[in-house]
Amino acid sequence: MAHGHPLDRPVWSALATGWSKFALGDARARRLDPAYGPFAACADTSPESLAALAAMAPVEGVIARAEAEVQPVPPSLVATVEAEAVQMVADAITPGEPGFAYEALTDADAPEMLALATLTQPGPFAPRTNRLGDFIGVKMDGRLVAMAGERMKIPGFREVSGVCTHPDHRGHGYAAGLMRVTARRMLARGETPFLHAYAAHTATIRLYETLGFRIRRTIHITMLARAKV
Repeated sequence: MAHGHPLDRPVWSALATGWSKFALGDARARRLDPAYGPFAACADTSPESLAALAAMAPVEGVIARAEAEVQPVPPSLVATVEAEAVQMVADAITPGEPGFAYEALTDADAPEMLALATLTQPGPFAPRTNRLGDFIGVKMDGRLVAMAGERMKIPGFREVSGVCTHPDHRGHGYAAGLMRVTARRMLARGETPFLHAYAAHTATIRLYETLGFRIRRTIHITMLARAKV
């Protein structure tokens, strides 16, 4: 498999670099420690690499791939989700400051972060996903109602992720404001912010464009599970 831009294979790139301390596997296939998330990738589409990836799939649950090119389903696995997403990057963030208070989130907030992500489904979120990067959030009466943070880490690039707002607290600009803060911090560190959005979610994509993100390319998202026998 040809290796081009690191964002063409963001999961493999992250597992080999910024996520290496959380990675399981070897040069043929790697996956993120399941406590941190379901992401996995193989080095190429050789039978050996695909078999190594299949061996990393959990007995229950899924592994998740994000690839520029459609890849074969490994033996003994089935695709439970196949979706097209857009990958977006930002060279600068549009002007605007949050009109609300926010705070850094810590391990003490992890249960609430997981609960909010489980409710709103911004993307895969596991018990320790909060440890993959810095997260900030909005609290009302001591309860977490919105958050945004960092996920994939690749030299020169950082993924904005975990962006979500409780349904009872939408319409206040929390998502946009938290994303602006998060992305600007990345730019200040010399990292290019990037993110993924399902191609069918046109309203979400338009929001990201107003913040300064532009579509870089299409990415194919696949969830893989063990075939039932």
